[in-house]
Amino acid sequence: MTTLTIVIVSYNASRHLERCLESLTASPPSTPHQIIIVDNASPDDSVAMVRRRWPAVTVIVQPANAGFAAANNAGFRASDSELVLLLNNDTIVPAGAIDALVVRLFARPDVAVAGPRLVDGDGRPELSFGRMISPFNELRQKLTLALYRRGVGFVSRWIERETRREHVVDWVSGACLLVRRADAEAAGLLDERYFLYTEDVDFCAAIRAMGRNVLFTPAAHVVHIGGRSRATVAAAGEKAYRRSQIAFYQKHHPGWAPVLRAYLKLKREFPK
Repeated sequence: MTTLTIVIVSYNASRHLERCLESLTASPPSTPHQIIIVDNASPDDSVAMVRRRWPAVTVIVQPANAGFAAANNAGFRASDSELVLLLNNDTIVPAGAIDALVVRLFARPDVAVAGPRLVDGDGRPELSFGRMISPFNELRQKLTLALYRRGVGFVSRWIERETRREHVVDWVSGACLLVRRADAEAAGLLDERYFLYTEDVDFCAAIRAMGRNVLFTPAAHVVHIGGRSRATVAAAGEKAYRRSQIAFYQKHHPGWAPVLRAYLKLKREFPK
Protein backbone atom coordinates (compact mmCIF):
# COMPACT_ATOMS: atom_id res chain seq x y z
CA MET A 1 0.00 0.00 0.00
CA THR A 2 1.27 3.48 -0.87
CA THR A 3 2.02 5.52 2.24
CA LEU A 4 0.81 8.84 0.87
CA THR A 5 -1.68 10.08 -1.71
CA ILE A 6 -1.43 13.70 -2.82
CA VAL A 7 -4.86 14.90 -3.94
CA ILE A 8 -4.96 18.09 -6.00
CA VAL A 9 -8.33 19.53 -6.97
CA SER A 10 -8.29 21.72 -10.05
CA TYR A 11 -10.75 23.85 -11.95
CA ASN A 12 -9.75 25.90 -14.97
CA ALA A 13 -6.27 26.62 -13.62
CA SER A 14 -3.90 24.93 -16.03
CA ARG A 15 -0.91 27.20 -15.36
CA HIS A 16 -1.20 26.93 -11.55
CA LEU A 17 -1.56 23.17 -11.79
CA GLU A 18 1.44 22.89 -14.09
CA ARG A 19 3.67 24.84 -11.69
CA CYS A 20 2.44 22.78 -8.74
CA LEU A 21 3.22 19.50 -10.49
CA GLU A 22 6.58 20.79 -11.65
CA SER A 23 7.52 21.52 -8.04
CA LEU A 24 6.33 18.10 -6.86
CA THR A 25 8.15 16.17 -9.56
CA ALA A 26 11.36 18.22 -9.62
CA SER A 27 12.09 17.17 -6.02
CA PRO A 28 9.58 14.42 -5.23
CA PRO A 29 8.91 13.33 -1.65
CA SER A 30 10.91 10.31 -0.51
CA THR A 31 7.74 9.03 1.16
CA PRO A 32 6.19 6.41 -1.16
CA HIS A 33 3.39 8.30 -2.83
CA GLN A 34 1.00 8.75 -5.70
CA ILE A 35 -0.55 11.91 -7.11
CA ILE A 36 -4.24 12.16 -8.00
CA ILE A 37 -5.62 15.15 -9.88
CA VAL A 38 -9.36 15.62 -9.51
CA ASP A 39 -10.54 17.94 -12.27
CA ASN A 40 -13.88 19.65 -11.72
CA ALA A 41 -14.92 19.67 -15.41
CA SER A 42 -12.43 22.39 -16.39
CA PRO A 43 -13.07 24.07 -19.74
CA ASP A 44 -9.34 24.69 -20.25
CA ASP A 45 -6.58 22.25 -21.23
CA SER A 46 -5.77 21.11 -17.69
CA VAL A 47 -6.59 17.44 -18.20
CA ALA A 48 -4.81 17.18 -21.55
CA MET A 49 -1.77 18.99 -20.15
CA VAL A 50 -1.42 16.63 -17.17
CA ARG A 51 -1.90 13.51 -19.29
CA ARG A 52 0.67 14.74 -21.79
CA ARG A 53 3.37 15.83 -19.35
CA TRP A 54 2.77 13.46 -16.42
CA PRO A 55 1.26 10.21 -17.71
CA ALA A 56 1.97 8.46 -14.39
CA VAL A 57 -0.31 10.88 -12.53
CA THR A 58 -3.86 9.64 -12.01
CA VAL A 59 -6.51 12.00 -13.35
CA ILE A 60 -10.14 11.84 -12.25
CA VAL A 61 -12.45 13.95 -14.40
CA GLN A 62 -15.64 14.98 -12.62
CA PRO A 63 -18.75 15.20 -14.83
CA ALA A 64 -19.49 18.66 -13.39
CA ASN A 65 -17.99 21.14 -10.96
CA ALA A 66 -19.22 19.63 -7.71
CA GLY A 67 -17.05 21.84 -5.51
CA PHE A 68 -13.85 21.52 -3.50
CA ALA A 69 -15.07 19.18 -0.77
CA ALA A 70 -16.74 16.73 -3.15
CA ALA A 71 -13.69 16.63 -5.42
CA ASN A 72 -11.32 15.96 -2.53
CA ASN A 73 -13.60 13.17 -1.36
CA ALA A 74 -13.38 11.65 -4.84
CA GLY A 75 -9.60 11.61 -4.39
CA PHE A 76 -9.94 9.93 -0.99
CA ARG A 77 -12.19 7.23 -2.40
CA ALA A 78 -9.90 6.53 -5.35
CA SER A 79 -6.94 5.78 -3.07
CA ASP A 80 -6.08 3.50 -0.15
CA SER A 81 -2.93 5.08 1.31
CA GLU A 82 -2.31 5.50 5.02
CA LEU A 83 -1.97 9.28 4.63
CA VAL A 84 -3.70 11.76 2.33
CA LEU A 85 -2.41 15.24 1.54
CA LEU A 86 -4.97 17.74 0.30
CA LEU A 87 -3.03 20.26 -1.78
CA ASN A 88 -4.25 23.34 -3.64
CA ASN A 89 -3.25 23.67 -7.27
CA ASP A 90 -1.96 27.20 -6.58
CA THR A 91 0.85 25.95 -4.36
CA ILE A 92 4.55 25.41 -5.00
CA VAL A 93 6.11 22.72 -2.83
CA PRO A 94 9.81 23.09 -1.94
CA ALA A 95 12.07 20.04 -1.72
CA GLY A 96 11.60 18.15 1.54
CA ALA A 97 8.45 19.96 2.63
CA ILE A 98 6.06 17.03 2.37
CA ASP A 99 8.51 14.61 3.99
CA ALA A 100 8.95 17.04 6.90
CA LEU A 101 5.18 17.27 7.33
CA VAL A 102 4.87 13.48 7.31
CA VAL A 103 7.64 13.18 9.93
CA ARG A 104 5.88 15.61 12.25
CA LEU A 105 2.55 13.80 11.89
CA PHE A 106 4.08 10.40 12.60
CA ALA A 107 5.90 11.86 15.62
CA ARG A 108 2.58 12.74 17.26
CA PRO A 109 0.21 9.77 17.68
CA ASP A 110 -2.39 12.15 19.13
CA VAL A 111 -2.45 14.20 15.93
CA ALA A 112 -4.74 13.35 13.01
CA VAL A 113 -4.17 16.46 10.87
CA ALA A 114 -1.06 18.53 10.24
CA GLY A 115 -0.62 21.72 8.24
CA PRO A 116 2.62 23.49 7.25
CA ARG A 117 3.65 27.12 7.31
CA LEU A 118 2.17 28.71 4.21
CA VAL A 119 3.85 31.74 2.65
CA ASP A 120 2.91 33.87 -0.34
CA GLY A 121 5.02 34.45 -3.43
CA ASP A 122 7.02 37.13 -1.59
CA GLY A 123 7.72 34.86 1.37
CA ARG A 124 5.25 36.56 3.73
CA PRO A 125 3.57 34.09 6.09
CA GLU A 126 -0.11 33.36 5.74
CA LEU A 127 -2.31 33.06 8.81
CA SER A 128 -3.27 29.55 7.76
CA PHE A 129 -4.68 28.32 11.08
CA GLY A 130 -6.91 29.63 13.81
CA ARG A 131 -9.62 29.09 16.34
CA MET A 132 -12.96 27.51 15.54
CA ILE A 133 -15.15 29.87 13.52
CA SER A 134 -17.64 31.77 15.65
CA PRO A 135 -18.91 35.36 15.40
CA PHE A 136 -16.19 36.64 17.73
CA ASN A 137 -13.35 34.53 16.35
CA GLU A 138 -14.29 35.33 12.77
CA LEU A 139 -14.33 39.05 13.50
CA ARG A 140 -10.95 38.84 15.22
CA GLN A 141 -9.42 36.85 12.33
CA LYS A 142 -10.72 39.30 9.72
CA LEU A 143 -9.51 42.32 11.70
CA THR A 144 -6.08 40.74 12.16
CA LEU A 145 -5.79 40.02 8.43
CA ALA A 146 -6.95 43.53 7.51
CA LEU A 147 -4.27 45.08 9.73
CA TYR A 148 -1.70 42.63 8.37
CA ARG A 149 -2.47 43.62 4.77
CA ARG A 150 -1.96 47.25 5.75
CA GLY A 151 1.46 46.43 7.15
CA VAL A 152 0.70 47.26 10.79
CA GLY A 153 3.94 46.43 12.57
CA PHE A 154 2.81 44.68 15.76
CA VAL A 155 0.36 42.50 13.82
CA SER A 156 3.03 41.50 11.30
CA ARG A 157 5.43 40.65 14.12
CA TRP A 158 2.75 38.60 15.90
CA ILE A 159 1.94 36.59 12.75
CA GLU A 160 5.64 36.04 12.07
CA ARG A 161 6.12 34.78 15.63
CA GLU A 162 3.01 32.57 15.65
CA THR A 163 3.89 30.96 12.32
CA ARG A 164 7.37 30.09 13.57
CA ARG A 165 6.21 27.88 16.43
CA GLU A 166 4.60 24.47 16.33
CA HIS A 167 1.34 24.23 18.23
CA VAL A 168 -2.03 22.50 18.39
CA VAL A 169 -4.77 24.60 16.77
CA ASP A 170 -8.47 24.28 15.97
CA TRP A 171 -7.97 24.18 12.20
CA VAL A 172 -5.36 24.42 9.47
CA SER A 173 -5.88 25.54 5.89
CA GLY A 174 -7.08 23.03 3.33
CA ALA A 175 -4.56 24.54 0.91
CA CYS A 176 -2.12 21.99 2.32
CA LEU A 177 -3.59 19.58 4.84
CA LEU A 178 -2.13 16.19 5.74
CA VAL A 179 -4.46 13.68 7.41
CA ARG A 180 -4.39 10.06 8.50
CA ARG A 181 -6.89 8.14 6.37
CA ALA A 182 -8.36 6.28 9.33
CA ASP A 183 -9.21 9.56 11.05
CA ALA A 184 -10.56 11.15 7.87
CA GLU A 185 -12.86 8.21 7.24
CA ALA A 186 -13.99 8.10 10.86
CA ALA A 187 -14.91 11.80 10.53
CA GLY A 188 -16.95 11.09 7.41
CA LEU A 189 -14.52 12.85 5.01
CA LEU A 190 -15.28 16.44 3.99
CA ASP A 191 -18.83 17.74 4.25
CA GLU A 192 -20.00 18.20 0.66
CA ARG A 193 -22.55 20.86 1.53
CA TYR A 194 -19.62 23.30 1.28
CA PHE A 195 -18.93 24.08 -2.37
CA LEU A 196 -15.93 26.29 -1.58
CA TYR A 197 -14.52 27.75 1.68
CA THR A 198 -14.87 26.69 5.36
CA GLU A 199 -14.85 22.96 4.52
CA ASP A 200 -11.37 22.74 6.09
CA VAL A 201 -12.53 24.32 9.36
CA ASP A 202 -15.55 22.02 9.45
CA PHE A 203 -13.40 18.96 8.71
CA CYS A 204 -10.96 19.83 11.49
CA ALA A 205 -13.90 20.34 13.87
CA ALA A 206 -15.08 16.80 13.08
CA ILE A 207 -11.56 15.50 13.73
CA ARG A 208 -11.37 17.28 17.08
CA ALA A 209 -14.84 16.03 18.06
CA MET A 210 -13.33 12.53 18.03
CA GLY A 211 -10.71 13.58 20.57
CA ARG A 212 -7.93 13.89 17.99
CA ASN A 213 -5.63 16.90 17.52
CA VAL A 214 -4.81 19.29 14.69
CA LEU A 215 -1.20 20.46 14.45
CA PHE A 216 0.31 23.52 12.79
CA THR A 217 4.02 23.02 12.18
CA PRO A 218 6.65 25.33 10.65
CA ALA A 219 8.89 22.28 10.13
CA ALA A 220 7.55 22.40 6.58
CA HIS A 221 6.69 25.40 4.45
CA VAL A 222 4.75 25.62 1.21
CA VAL A 223 4.28 28.58 -1.12
CA HIS A 224 0.60 29.46 -1.58
CA ILE A 225 0.26 31.84 -4.50
CA GLY A 226 -3.42 32.55 -3.97
CA GLY A 227 -3.32 32.70 -0.21
CA ARG A 228 -3.24 36.36 0.74
CA SER A 229 -6.94 37.06 1.08
CA ARG A 230 -10.40 36.52 -0.26
CA ALA A 231 -10.43 40.14 -1.40
CA THR A 232 -9.04 39.29 -4.81
CA VAL A 233 -11.57 36.62 -5.75
CA ALA A 234 -14.28 37.21 -8.31
CA ALA A 235 -17.91 37.83 -7.45
CA ALA A 236 -18.69 34.13 -7.91
CA GLY A 237 -16.07 33.28 -5.28
CA GLU A 238 -17.58 35.80 -2.88
CA LYS A 239 -21.02 34.23 -3.31
CA ALA A 240 -19.55 30.78 -2.73
CA TYR A 241 -17.92 32.03 0.46
CA ARG A 242 -21.17 33.49 1.75
CA ARG A 243 -23.11 30.29 0.98
CA SER A 244 -20.51 28.25 2.85
CA GLN A 245 -20.52 30.72 5.73
CA ILE A 246 -24.30 30.40 6.07
CA ALA A 247 -24.09 26.59 5.88
CA PHE A 248 -21.34 26.59 8.52
CA TYR A 249 -23.37 28.70 10.96
CA GLN A 250 -26.49 26.59 10.35
CA LYS A 251 -24.48 23.49 11.28
CA HIS A 252 -22.31 24.77 14.13
CA HIS A 253 -24.03 27.92 15.46
CA PRO A 254 -27.73 27.59 14.53
CA GLY A 255 -28.71 30.35 16.93
CA TRP A 256 -26.50 32.80 15.04
CA ALA A 257 -27.58 31.74 11.53
CA PRO A 258 -30.64 34.06 11.37
CA VAL A 259 -28.47 36.94 12.57
CA LEU A 260 -25.94 36.25 9.84
CA ARG A 261 -28.65 36.09 7.19
CA ALA A 262 -30.10 39.41 8.34
CA TYR A 263 -26.64 41.00 8.37
CA LEU A 264 -25.87 39.82 4.83
CA LYS A 265 -29.24 41.05 3.57
CA LEU A 266 -28.64 44.43 5.19
CA LYS A 267 -25.25 44.64 3.45
CA ARG A 268 -26.80 43.35 0.21
CA GLU A 269 -24.37 40.45 0.26
CA PHE A 270 -26.87 37.63 0.72
CA PRO A 271 -26.10 35.02 -1.94
CA LYS A 272 -28.87 34.29 -4.42
